[in-house]
Amino acid sequence: MIILALGEWGLAFGIGVVLLLFLAVGWVIVQGTRAQLYWRKRVDQGDVEAITALVTEEITRWKTARVPKGVDPDVWRGVQSAELVSATPDGIRLSATAEGKFVMAEGARREVRGALQQAMAVTAKLADMAFYDIPNVRLPYVQVDVYSTFRDETGTSQRCVLATLCTREVADALDWDELSGEEVVRAFGGRYLLDDRGNPLPVDPDATARSGVPAAFYRD
Repeated sequence: MIILALGEWGLAFGIGVVLLLFLAVGWVIVQGTRAQLYWRKRVDQGDVEAITALVTEEITRWKTARVPKGVDPDVWRGVQSAELVSATPDGIRLSATAEGKFVMAEGARREVRGALQQAMAVTAKLADMAFYDIPNVRLPYVQVDVYSTFRDETGTSQRCVLATLCTREVADALDWDELSGEEVVRAFGGRYLLDDRGNPLPVDPDATARSGVPAAFYRD
């Protein structure tokens, strides 16, 4: 009888523990759902403070994340250089850096990918992540400005070589896995300039990249 009573007590205790764990997990899920609904509501209402907080948090996560499988490490370094320039109720503006890619060939360092081509690849990856990877943020516009190093008589500086205003309408129609960075940038109408030798020239990232976008989107 004693053994039977102890067995019943142990069974009841085990059921109680399982029930408590079930309740705890349920509480965590409910709280997490409520938090997501709270942030989504603020974003939908155009709360710039909320948008800024969510985007900044995600950019910070990118900076410490490992290179995703299938992503060029040089492109990922460009993603990790991203900074939030500004946010509005309708969109965000990001800046990043990209440099030409060099490898050893026949005993010399040779450029195998120019700064503009690298900037296009970084732009495509950042646009993809900004539209689809930032939790609770779904905005119509993302502008990506990519800077590269210039050297002249005044010294070394970084200037914008590619400014791309991306729209969700275009983004949702793209086959991201099949298109190159250049094809993605062309689909969005990215702005860049080349000299007579095909080298990128600085562009003004504040210039209107696409008609019909609210003027407030361009104000920092």
